[in-house]
Amino acid sequence: MNTIPAMLSLMLPLAATERLLVDTDCGFLGDDGTTLVMLLRSPERVRVDGITIVSGNVWASRGAVYTGEILRLLKSSRAPVYLGAEMPLLHTPAMAEQAHLKWGPVEFRGAFAEKPPPASTKQAGGAIEYVIRSIEARPGQLTVVALGPMTNLAIALRLRPAIAAKIRRLAFMGGNYRVPGNASREAEFNFWFDPEAAQAVLRSAIPEKIMFGLDVCNKAMLDKAGFEQIVAARTPISERFREDFGVRYPGFVKNPEAKVSLWDSLVSAWLINPGLFSAPERLYLDVDTRFGPTYGKVIPLDRKLAPQATPVEMMNDLDFPRVFALFRDLLMRRQ
Repeated sequence: MNTIPAMLSLMLPLAATERLLVDTDCGFLGDDGTTLVMLLRSPERVRVDGITIVSGNVWASRGAVYTGEILRLLKSSRAPVYLGAEMPLLHTPAMAEQAHLKWGPVEFRGAFAEKPPPASTKQAGGAIEYVIRSIEARPGQLTVVALGPMTNLAIALRLRPAIAAKIRRLAFMGGNYRVPGNASREAEFNFWFDPEAAQAVLRSAIPEKIMFGLDVCNKAMLDKAGFEQIVAARTPISERFREDFGVRYPGFVKNPEAKVSLWDSLVSAWLINPGLFSAPERLYLDVDTRFGPTYGKVIPLDRKLAPQATPVEMMNDLDFPRVFALFRDLLMRRQ
């Protein structure tokens, strides 16, 4: 199956093309890479104006290399790529190690598990300036898609607080509210990696915030049968998918019982067809930034601390068969 079936296309509600600024901690492919593929292969629904890179799964400089490789495989994107923050606002590898020893385990450390790249290998930056410039140039028109830690966006908001109200909306994967974390026991990885940044964004005046946390991500699990459908396409993207999901993580080739969440790809599925999701919940949310066992945990917001904060629409449910069909068909497409 090389294209989205006609029937599935007819099921998509009509809407104007939405302009996006995508902020990602993209690795070799993973959920960030599949999210980019889905968005860039849906020009009738969304337009990716630019891509900014942040540290999270890998260091930002390495993520920029991976993102460039994926864009070259797609052979269709003119979206510029800008390197962003290499380190979180306050969190460090040493703090992560201390947390693991005192309150652990820390199941996934992302870039903290690797040595930072030498300064000489770091590419030119410009992500923060690009975010500010783009939002100020198109007030009310850009949707920010945050797929990793929110360091870049938090810095941009600190430098230009007025841009919060000029963002059309923010769609992000991150956080966990009623389910356990996947980095620490209490916190989801993106929020755990830079809790202070996540807090700044949740406390901001961005008009609309749509959250895809672990609460809904845990209901969107890819198994080996789904993996096999995608790799059967034998395209450059599906071959990279096979290398990453099959050999690296979660390792379907050696572990046929493995399962992995679609995570960030739920954001792209929602942007392409919001009707696939249900049970949104309107909440005022905050992030615990006290260094301790709950560092990075999502908590209710004391609105006296941030009276300008807007609520979050937290997604709670989805039609997974249809979400997977969209995910599968876009990854299997030929150029």
